[in-house]
Amino acid sequence: MEGVIGFTTMFAGNFAPKSWSFCAGQTINISSNTALFSIIGTTYGGNGTTTFMLPDLRGRKITGAGSGPGLSTYPIGQKSGSETVTLATNQMPAHVHSMQITSNPKGYDDTGSESSPESGWFAANGSGYSGATNSQMKSYAASVTMTTTGSDTPYEILQPYMTLNYIICVYGVFPARN
Repeated sequence: MEGVIGFTTMFAGNFAPKSWSFCAGQTINISSNTALFSIIGTTYGGNGTTTFMLPDLRGRKITGAGSGPGLSTYPIGQKSGSETVTLATNQMPAHVHSMQITSNPKGYDDTGSESSPESGWFAANGSGYSGATNSQMKSYAASVTMTTTGSDTPYEILQPYMTLNYIICVYGVFPARN
């Protein structure tokens, strides 16, 4: 299968055809393939004096280099992204957790009998409590603590996919510049 040197494509086979290699980040000696080195250089790695590397597309999606209107800039050879993410609290949209508390204080409807109350109780015994709410009872603010929910477990953010092999032409027709 003759191709243009440096051309990368998907291939459904489990082998790389003759004159092609898998895009698996292999290190190549410059002296063994000066034509391919002159096209891709050290964009994907290597020291540039004796070695260069093929793109490593294992487990990656391809994004076009450059930038479109209103889009980010992606230089050729850039790697980025993650298969999982852990969402931090400061990344969550603004929102409110609301809670409603209803309090029905019960009043003591009898006269107190203690002239020197202990612990602030002007009461006789417990038999005079009323089941009805006493409108003269003082209302108190309640402190409510809401516990943290969720976890810091990363979750998957992969789009649906099917895997194929990416291959690059390493020997073939040298591309002419436009």
